[in-house]
Amino acid sequence: MPVIRVALDLPLHRLFEYRAEAASTADVGLRVRVPFGRGERIGVIVAVAAQGEWPDEQLKAASEILRDLPPLPPEFFGLCEFASAYYQAPFGEVVLQALPAGVRRLDPPARRAGRQTKAKPGPLPPALTAEQAKAIDAVTVDGGYSAQLLFGVTGSGKTEVYLRLVEWVLALGAQVLLLVPEINLTPQLEARVRGRFPERTVVALHSELAEAARERHWRAAFSGEADIVLGTRLAVFTPMPRLGMIIIDEEHDASFKQQDGMRYSARDVAVVRARQAAIPILLGSATPSLESWANAQGGRYGLQTLRERANPAATLPAVNVVDTRKMVLREGVSPPLVEAIRQRLAREEQSLVFLNRRGYAPVLACPACGWVSGCKRCAANLVLHLADRRLRCHHCGFENGIPRACPTCGNQDIHPFGRGTQRVEEWLQGEFPDARILRVDRDSVKSRTQWEAVLTQIHAGEADILVGTQMLAKGHDFPKLTLVGALGADAALFAADWRAPERLFAQLMQVAGRAGRAELKGQVLIQTQYPDHPLFAALKAHDYEGFAAGQLKEREQAGFPPYAFQAVLRAEAPDMAAAIAFLTAATTLPVVTEHEQVMLYDPIPMKMARLANLERGQLLAESGSRPALQAFLPRWREAIAQLKAPSRLRWHIEVDPLDC
Repeated sequence: MPVIRVALDLPLHRLFEYRAEAASTADVGLRVRVPFGRGERIGVIVAVAAQGEWPDEQLKAASEILRDLPPLPPEFFGLCEFASAYYQAPFGEVVLQALPAGVRRLDPPARRAGRQTKAKPGPLPPALTAEQAKAIDAVTVDGGYSAQLLFGVTGSGKTEVYLRLVEWVLALGAQVLLLVPEINLTPQLEARVRGRFPERTVVALHSELAEAARERHWRAAFSGEADIVLGTRLAVFTPMPRLGMIIIDEEHDASFKQQDGMRYSARDVAVVRARQAAIPILLGSATPSLESWANAQGGRYGLQTLRERANPAATLPAVNVVDTRKMVLREGVSPPLVEAIRQRLAREEQSLVFLNRRGYAPVLACPACGWVSGCKRCAANLVLHLADRRLRCHHCGFENGIPRACPTCGNQDIHPFGRGTQRVEEWLQGEFPDARILRVDRDSVKSRTQWEAVLTQIHAGEADILVGTQMLAKGHDFPKLTLVGALGADAALFAADWRAPERLFAQLMQVAGRAGRAELKGQVLIQTQYPDHPLFAALKAHDYEGFAAGQLKEREQAGFPPYAFQAVLRAEAPDMAAAIAFLTAATTLPVVTEHEQVMLYDPIPMKMARLANLERGQLLAESGSRPALQAFLPRWREAIAQLKAPSRLRWHIEVDPLDC
C-alpha cells in the first residue's frame, strides 16, 4: 500500500508517514486529513512512496486526501525548504503557516462568492520624469532575475514607477506580487492600483481581512485568477502560477520581519523567491535598509535613484533643528513649533505633530516614595491612558484601573511623567481651541474601516492639526500638510541598540517627507537637545547617502552586520537562572568547538528581561561568513534539542535578528 509523507504544523523537524490506499505521486502538494494523537490534523503531502521501510502495523491510515484545490506547486515547496533551512524552522510549520487559516481547518466553513467591487478608473497617469523612465528601463531591459533598489526621496514618484512596471508585467500575461510593510499602507495603494487597472483582478492579503475573505483572495492568487496581489509579510509565500515580478514598497521597514513563530524576513525571502523563479524584483524606499544599500554599493543589486520630487511644483521641505536646551517647553512643544502651527492655521494649511509614543504618559509615579506604575508581568511600565482611565502594558496587554492614591505610601498626589500622543492632543486643544485636532495612533484607529475614515477626513481638509505616531510617517500623500513637528527624538540617539540611529533617521526622514508634497512649501521642525549631532546634520541636508556611508563605516569597524552574520538563541523560563543555565549549557556543546569560524558570546538577559511572567535570556552567535554560520546552526540546534531543560523552559533560534 502507498505511504504518504506528510508535513504537519508542529515544532518538530521531521515529516510523518501514513498509509493511503488511493494515493499516487500526483497527490504530492495536496492537503490531507490525518489522525494525530487523540485527534486529527490537516497536513500537506510532501512525497508518496511505496511501502518498504515502514511496516503496516507501525503506520496509521490517512483519513482523507482533500482534492478541492490543485496541488501546491514544486516552487512553493522549494521556497519553504529554503525558509526552513535558513531560519532553522520546522518544514511543516513553514508549509502550513504559509497557507490561509481557512484551508488548514478540519471543519472549513462553507465558502461564499465574494462581492466584486467595481473599481473606478483613476486619473490619467502623469508623464514620467527622466529618472523614473530610467529606473523602469533598468528593470525591464532583461526579463530574467535582477534585483534593483529604487532609492527615491519622499514624493519622488516611486509608486508611479511601481504602477508602470505592473502595467508592463500584465501586458506579458503575468502576475505581480506587491508587498507593503503594514496594513495601514494598503488602502491608499490598493485604491491607486485598482484605479489604474479597473479591468484587472486585484486581491489584498493581510491580517485585517476576515478568514473567509483571506482564503478567497488566496485561492484567486493560487489559481491565477488574480492578476495583482497586494499583501503584507505572509503574502510572500502565496503560490502564483504566472508570477512575473515582485515589488517591495518601504523595503527598509522592520515590519517585514516576523517576530514570532517562524522568524523570517519577508524582504529577504522575496529576493530568494525572485531568484528561484528567474523574475525581476524591485525594492523601493526613501531610506533603504543599510543591508540593501550595501548590496547596491557592492553590485549585488542595481541602484536606481530618484532625486527630485515628481511634482515639478513640489520641493523637498526645509528641515530646521530646534535647540531646546534653553527653551521652556509646554507639554514637550517648543515656542517655535507653536508659532509655526499658528501660522498654518491662519493660512488654512495642515500641521502634523509627530510623537512615536501613544497613551497619555509613559508612566504614573509617586513623588513621595518613588513608586512607579510597573507591569506585574513584564520588565516594563504600565502606560497611562487617561481617556479610558486605564494603565496598560503595551507589551503583554495587562491593564489596571488608575489608583486613587499611591499603592505603596497612600499619597494621593501621584503624577503622570513624560508624555504621549493623548497628552499632547489635550494640550493642543487648550492652546488652539478653534482648531480641529485629530489624533492618529493605535488607540484611536483600530480597524481598516476607521483608518479609511481618518484618511478621508484628512484629505477632505477636515482636520487642521494631526497628532500621530509612525502610522502617519510613511506612504501617505496629504496635499494640504505643510508643517511637521517632531517631538521626543533624542531618546533613540544614545540607545544601546546599534540599529537605533538607522531607525531614527529613517523615521524622521519618512515623517519629514509628509510635508510640502504639492505646490505648498513644506517645513519640518525637529526638537532636540543635541542640535550638533551628525544625524540631524544629515537630515537637514536630506543626505541619506552620507548618513548611510558613515553608518556602514562604523559597522565595518565594529564588525556588525552587514559585515558579520548573526543568529541568537533565546530562552524563556519562570526564573532567569534557569534560562541562563540553559544558554550556558548550549555554549559547552561539542559542536561549538568544531566550528571555529563561529563565535558565541556570553549569555545575558534580554533588554525586555521579563515578558508575560517569563524571564528571558539570549546568546548571540556570530560569524564573518554566512555559509559558516549556516553550516553550524542546524548541528547546534539538534544538539540543543538533546539538552535537559526544565519543563516550562522554551527556546528558539532567530537568524538575522533585528534586536539583539
